[in-house]
Amino acid sequence: MTPPAIPSKLPSTGVSIFTVMTRLANEHSAINLSQGFPDFDCAPELVEAVARHMRAGHNQYAPMQGVLALREALSAKIERLYGRRYDPATEITITSGATEGIFSTLTAFVRPGDEVILFQPCYDSYAPAVLLNGGTPVFVTLRFPDYRVDWDEVRRALTPRTRLLLINSPHNPTGTMLSADDMRELARVLEGTDALVVGDEVYEHILFDGRRHESLARYPELADRSVVISSFGKTYHTTGWKVGYCAAPQPLSAEIQRVHQFVTFAVNAAIQLAYAEIVARDPLAADLAPFYQAKRDRFLKLIEGSRLRPLTCEGTYFQLVDYSAITTERDADFARSLLREHGVASIPISPFLSGVEPGTVLRFCFAKRDETLERAAERLRRV
Repeated sequence: MTPPAIPSKLPSTGVSIFTVMTRLANEHSAINLSQGFPDFDCAPELVEAVARHMRAGHNQYAPMQGVLALREALSAKIERLYGRRYDPATEITITSGATEGIFSTLTAFVRPGDEVILFQPCYDSYAPAVLLNGGTPVFVTLRFPDYRVDWDEVRRALTPRTRLLLINSPHNPTGTMLSADDMRELARVLEGTDALVVGDEVYEHILFDGRRHESLARYPELADRSVVISSFGKTYHTTGWKVGYCAAPQPLSAEIQRVHQFVTFAVNAAIQLAYAEIVARDPLAADLAPFYQAKRDRFLKLIEGSRLRPLTCEGTYFQLVDYSAITTERDADFARSLLREHGVASIPISPFLSGVEPGTVLRFCFAKRDETLERAAERLRRV
C-alpha cells in the first residue's frame, strides 16, 4: 500500500545547503570551509563542568524556561553589556539552539496573512519558519558589495500586515554589522506601528577592529517590542550542543514559552549548568573577538595572491569573496567545481536569496585551525 499523497508545506525547500556541501566535502575528502563550525575543541574545563554536573545527578528534565542559574547569569550579562535588565524569572527562555528560539518566536507571533520583513541574503531557516506559520516573507535586499540596509526600502516594505521584522547582526552570511545609526533609523521606521522585532544576535561577541555590537537590548524603544535571540555555540566553540536563549519583555516571553514547551520542552540540564558557570565567570567573552580577528586576518593574508577578492568582514567567522576574476559561472556551480576540482568546500550565496541574482560571491568559514586554513589557502591560490 502506498502512502496517501499529502501536499508539502515547503514544496520549494530541499535539504539545506550546509548539509549538501558538508556531505560533498566528506565524499571528496575536501577541506571543509563551508558549514559554520570550528574544527578545534572547546575549553576542556567546559567539558569537565558538564561531566561534573552529570555525575552530580543533573540528568533529568530541566525547568521548561531553563535552569535558573543560567537565566540569572544571562540577565546579569545582558544588563552589564547592554544596559537592559531582563527578569530571569519571567523574561528569559533557554531554547534548543537559536534556531529553535527563532522558530518558537515566529510560531508564537506569526499568523496566516501576516507579513514578516527579512533582510536578504538571510540565514536559510528564517523564511521556512515564516511559511510554516502561514506568514508571507517580504524581502529587503542588502546589495553587493557593501550589503547595507536601505531604510527607504524598508519603509516601502512596511504595510498594515507587517507582524515583525527579523534582523541579524553581526550578519550571516555577509559579515556586516548594523550601526548605532541603523538602530536609530529602525526605531524611527517603526514609530506608529505595532510591528515587533526579532534580533538574531548569535555572533554578538565575534566583532572586529574595535566595533561595538548594537544589540536591540541597548535601545529601550526597540527592546520594548523586541525578542533578542542568541546562543552559546558560537561563543564557546560548542555548536553541536545546541543551546540558545530568547530575552524579551514578559508578555512576549510568555507567548514564546507557550510554544517552546511543545517544541522541545526543556534543554539539557547539565550543559545549562556548565554554561551558567562560564557566563557568570566571563560575561564579556573578552578573548573571543581578538581570537577570531587573528583567524580572519590570517586567512586574508594566506589568500593574498589568489584571484579571490575579499569583501569587508566586520564580524562573524565568515569571509565573503568575489570570484569574478576567475569565472562568471553561477555561484552554486562554481562552489561545486571548487570542491571537486580543488578540494575546498565553500557556501554559495544563492540559497540565502529569493528572487535576485547572487552575483559571483562565495562564503568561507575561517573558524578553523591554522593548519586547516593554510592547506585551504594553498589550494585557493592555485585556482
